[in-house]
Amino acid sequence: MASNMPDDFDEQFLACPVCMLHFRDPRVLPCLHTFCRECLQEWATKQQPLECPTCRTQVSLPDQGVDGLRTNFYVNNLLDFAAAKKGTEPGVPCQVCDGNVKGSKSWCADCAKLMCESCTLIHRKFPLFENHEVTTEETLKAEEGRSKFHRKRHCDKHKNQELVFYCESCNALVCTACTVVDHRPGKDHNPVEIYTVAQGRKERLRGLLQDIEPRLTEIQASIKEFDRKISNLAPSKEAATDQAKEYFRQLIDSLQKREKEILSQIDEQCRADGKALQTKKETIEFELAGLTSAQTFCQQAVEHGSDVHILEVGNQVQTRVETLLAKELDLESDWSEFQFVENTTVIDFENEVQDLGGVKTKIDSSKCKVVVKPAVQGVECVAELTTMNQEGRPCVTNSKAVTTNMKDSLGTDVPTKLKMKSCGKWGISFVPKIAGNHILEVKVNTQHVPGSPFAVEVKGNPVLTIGRYGSGVGELDGPIGVAVDEDGNIAVVERGNKRVQIFDIETGQSLSSFPVEGENPFGIDVDSNGMFLVTSWGENYGLRRYSKEGKFLDTFKPDFMDDPHGLTVLRDGRMVVLNRPKQSSCLLLQPDGSLIREIGKGELRNPVFVSVDESRDVMFVTDNSASKVVAFDLDGNLQFDFGKEGQNDGEFQNPEGLTLDQAGNIIVANAGDGRVLVFRPDGTFVRKLGTVQGGFASGVALTPNGHIAVSCFTGHCIELYRYM
Repeated sequence: MASNMPDDFDEQFLACPVCMLHFRDPRVLPCLHTFCRECLQEWATKQQPLECPTCRTQVSLPDQGVDGLRTNFYVNNLLDFAAAKKGTEPGVPCQVCDGNVKGSKSWCADCAKLMCESCTLIHRKFPLFENHEVTTEETLKAEEGRSKFHRKRHCDKHKNQELVFYCESCNALVCTACTVVDHRPGKDHNPVEIYTVAQGRKERLRGLLQDIEPRLTEIQASIKEFDRKISNLAPSKEAATDQAKEYFRQLIDSLQKREKEILSQIDEQCRADGKALQTKKETIEFELAGLTSAQTFCQQAVEHGSDVHILEVGNQVQTRVETLLAKELDLESDWSEFQFVENTTVIDFENEVQDLGGVKTKIDSSKCKVVVKPAVQGVECVAELTTMNQEGRPCVTNSKAVTTNMKDSLGTDVPTKLKMKSCGKWGISFVPKIAGNHILEVKVNTQHVPGSPFAVEVKGNPVLTIGRYGSGVGELDGPIGVAVDEDGNIAVVERGNKRVQIFDIETGQSLSSFPVEGENPFGIDVDSNGMFLVTSWGENYGLRRYSKEGKFLDTFKPDFMDDPHGLTVLRDGRMVVLNRPKQSSCLLLQPDGSLIREIGKGELRNPVFVSVDESRDVMFVTDNSASKVVAFDLDGNLQFDFGKEGQNDGEFQNPEGLTLDQAGNIIVANAGDGRVLVFRPDGTFVRKLGTVQGGFASGVALTPNGHIAVSCFTGHCIELYRYM
């Protein structure tokens, strides 16, 4: 690596991305990003699982934690070179005597110290330092000197010995002394000179470098294409915006024109109807005037006329009045109020407006695909949409281009949510309230995607029930403990049949079974080697181990164990076994069954099942009699507890089974009423999964396909609830 040291580098290259200071003990993550050891340790305490602060890649730390990460010696070399380069400047003191700011300096690669001429001379005279590699200031400043600048590596065990060998059997760098003591050549160790191994590694890395170049070129070309398209976003947006505005302006103009036409028709109709009504009114008024005049003349003749006058005009008046009365008049108005008619209702128009225009992309609705999975009542379910371009490749579009609608089996709308998952990948989430066949309609750019509308089968929860009462194959008698084996199948402890039975996770079919010893078999778990560990209490109690095939291997029955119940096995082989009823505590055991420590004694009344969050080193225990869940760290310290007796949300009725999901949420089964409840890592209630048959929920386990398997002790079955 030293041969590739740059001739020039800036301070930013030597600065940790977290603290922004010069690297202190730089450590390399598996993603090849480097940080200070202290920064990584602080970062690791703030988040689990650990993510690289730069690229957000999840990191699995070695058993030693941050201390187990590789040191970035290349960065150390650069720091040394920077220090040496600065040390050659005038006024910089010697790092050994803290004086002699004048004169040339030398660098000892073994001591990693910058020395003045006097200290260098003394350093060379000491026999202990005679093999140390000292580089003069002239060499440091020379072009060829930079490529040789490096700090030597020394053995952690033999401090004065340089690492010069590589033990291929142990995959470790060793010194000469190590090859005599701990890594003596033979069948178990094969120390080889570092140079030989390094050359082979370099050749492989050179081959990788050759593979990297075309990939880099491809990625860089892709980035340029992205930059080109990003630069086209603003002009594309501006052009599309102008087109949309012009289109809708024309629509608005058409609407306004139509509005004027309708208003003009209303005005014209009003004038025509007004003229007709006025003409008819005048005709009636003329008749009214004639009849009124005849009435007045007739009344005057009757009241004031003499007999002679009556005889002279009487016939004339009579004829006039009778003529007027006999005349047929149309006194009714044949006009009815005109009104505006909505040929297209506002609601219908709003629906049609949705189809007025759109954003044209490369998305081809006929190429889009939807994957619909069986759904479960009361659980958030997701259908997957992939928007495709004309070439049939996933392509991004805007969310407004996608419309989704769902109706349940009764025709009621079911709300849906659309969320982009990745490039061209969308999740259509919904929570069905009832079981039955639902209909999901998916459109892209107002066009149905192939297969839309889709039939979505919604099942009730639980989605699968395994077993029935009996002692035959596939039958169960008092299922209590449940676990998932290395193949992802369900392993169940039957107290009544005194056996473990394995069931297929998908079909529920019985795959195999094997007998277990002990009067009351109870808890079960599977270690990292696929072995089954089963507890039993009462007569002939103990913790027994069985092979993958169910062959009995051995029994753990130490003096400190009383009546073991629930258990869990950690990734490193350690075990936590609940010891009751006399001790009422948790036993943290080594893989060989020896006791590490006893936890919770005096703080638990009746512990039943246990599960451990290894990311936080916290274990959760169900305390049946106290109706609560208690959390301890693996050092034995009480952290917190939650729950109380009751039948409401977040309350317990004799809690038993307990397991954790990947996010640290806690799933608890109640023996008292059969409810299966979900809590956040801090004990806050989230939701109820369901209530099991028989009302006695015992062991619980999270399956690889996202279900919760619950053993129904009195229902003699296993119920699978959709969880994720």
